[in-house]
Amino acid sequence: MATSSLPKTMKAVIIEKNGGTDVLQYKTDVPVPDLKDGEVLVKNEYIGINYIDTYFRTGLYPLPHSPYILGREGSGTIAAVGSNAPKDLEVGKRVVYMGQYAYAEYTPVTSTYCVPIPDAVETKIAAASCLQALTALTLIREAHPVQKGDWVLVTAAAGGVGLWLCQLLKAVGARTIATASTPEKRELAKTNGAEVLVEYHEEDREKFTKQVLDITGGEGVAAVFDSVGKATFDACLASVKRKGSMVSFGNASGAVTGFTLGRLSAKNVKLLRPTLFNYVATRDEFLHSADELWSFILKDNLNVKIHEIYPLKDVVRATEDIESRKTTGKLLLKP
Repeated sequence: MATSSLPKTMKAVIIEKNGGTDVLQYKTDVPVPDLKDGEVLVKNEYIGINYIDTYFRTGLYPLPHSPYILGREGSGTIAAVGSNAPKDLEVGKRVVYMGQYAYAEYTPVTSTYCVPIPDAVETKIAAASCLQALTALTLIREAHPVQKGDWVLVTAAAGGVGLWLCQLLKAVGARTIATASTPEKRELAKTNGAEVLVEYHEEDREKFTKQVLDITGGEGVAAVFDSVGKATFDACLASVKRKGSMVSFGNASGAVTGFTLGRLSAKNVKLLRPTLFNYVATRDEFLHSADELWSFILKDNLNVKIHEIYPLKDVVRATEDIESRKTTGKLLLKP
């Protein structure tokens, strides 16, 4: 195993049970992990915070084991290389990755989801772009292949994935209707490429749907990309046009339950609940999507908005901020 000089212990955030932010434990004596075949050890410089982290903490998604280190993405430099790792991953190389155990100084990463960062891209920008931007990119390429001129509805449009969707949809020539929880957030979505802003209130779903239908000449949108879940699902589904797609990819307001499939037949709507990892299941797929992402960032001069960079020890504050739905853009941790 190729390696640089490594300490025996590291800083990390662990949980031993599900619960509120009080179960987040910042530790300074967690053993530095050993590598398995095909893995590399990344010394994290920046760590991304995502809503999926809260799902594992609260128990919406089951913990793989306990104790468990949260986190799903980061960027930094390779500190050690395990056997059979790809040749483009070597000690000292700047990389960005997706994988478990990111809330730590050092993370063991499967090479499938680890790629070098281009010289023109900053390390923090890579960390702020990876999981959320690739989610947005695969949504518009794979979940519903968006065409130039399509009307598309994006909920939570000022969130991490939402801002990426607004920018990428504009870059491919789509027309975006955006909704977000405050006027300031809706204006941010417009700054990032949304064409029309619509206010949403759960108690007035019919008004929301009517607005979307009026904007689209009565047809509805070709696709909805909804990360809110329970609170917005019904209104969004009603806004989809015939043969359009309802893409539900998040649960910010709670999971969608009790859905009857027969509701789709009224307009032959396609309903999807995709995950990023099933679109980039191989390293070739991941490299292809990452290359396209770097191209969008550099050639289309996309805005990578970072809300705040928090010290790792302030993980509780960072988690409370993302759960408040008052943040805009990407939240990062720094060990």
